[in-house]
Amino acid sequence: MLYLSAHVFRSTSSFLHLPDGETAGVIAGQLVDERLAACVTISEAVTSVYHWQGASETAEERQLLIKTTRQRYPELERRITDLHPYELPEIIAVTIEQGLLGACPRIGSVAREVHFESFFSVI
Repeated sequence: MLYLSAHVFRSTSSFLHLPDGETAGVIAGQLVDERLAACVTISEAVTSVYHWQGASETAEERQLLIKTTRQRYPELERRITDLHPYELPEIIAVTIEQGLLGACPRIGSVAREVHFESFFSVI
């Protein structure tokens, strides 16, 4: 199977929670339109249980899975902070170490990065 090497493919998946589907759709659309994200997946409603300002809280939220490059992540984070309705949005970014050849280069090209087609490694 063909994979991109980890040192060449510098992309992240970021997780973000929003209060409802409408807000999730608006923010997802803006991130893709501004080419800060190659793709944003919006989940069905999830239940979050967390501690905030000294109390346990439970909330129904929508989770976004945002795919972008590591280079664009700081700009993505700033934009999310500007758009997000929460006082302190939780943004968790995870580095993508490997991925299927056809999908991975798209993240970089859509997020205005170089194309990685010439950097394949065979595993």
